[in-house]
Amino acid sequence: MKGRDWFVNGDGHYEACQSVRVWDLLRENYRLYRFLTEMEDVLKDVEDESSRLPEIRMLVRRLILNSYWVQSQYLEPRSQTGTSVLLLYDELGFPFTVQTVTFSPGAKSTIHTHGTWGVVAVLKGQERNTFWRRILTADSKEKIERTGELTLFPGDIISFSADTIHSIEAIGDEPIVTFNVYGETCAQKRVEFDPMTHMARNF
Repeated sequence: MKGRDWFVNGDGHYEACQSVRVWDLLRENYRLYRFLTEMEDVLKDVEDESSRLPEIRMLVRRLILNSYWVQSQYLEPRSQTGTSVLLLYDELGFPFTVQTVTFSPGAKSTIHTHGTWGVVAVLKGQERNTFWRRILTADSKEKIERTGELTLFPGDIISFSADTIHSIEAIGDEPIVTFNVYGETCAQKRVEFDPMTHMARNF
């Protein structure tokens, strides 16, 4: 599953990142517990966890390349919402969360931040990411403007800083399935935006 690596910052600027060669990532019996242990080692005693995004992207790529089990762990999207989330690992005191997310064709997210760093790998389908940035205004309203968009395909990995603003949409005829890793969320920084009313709220 060859793909591209991307990083998006809080200003809505995205850039392609160097990817590790696939043959350097091949492992026998590489399982989720090894990934979790290696992630813990990468993040140990790190003050700015987002500085380790290149290593985290590499570990995510290694996992999805070698683990058929991870690629098969997802739920069908719910008919009411068009989305589903399957939590693969979330332990009290552990510094990150691992899950798969499914979007039905045509389903869209709100415009939001995650309040933490994140790394998302596309396993199936096509995902359109639209990026935004805040605009400083005299009336202090939460105005945002679109800065660009990027369509991700299976094998692509995208990473975010805690203040990255984006929205996603499932395009094409099949659901999107993604493998997601997030750091510990700062609730005050996890925000969704309404570009019409220029309002933002925690969610």
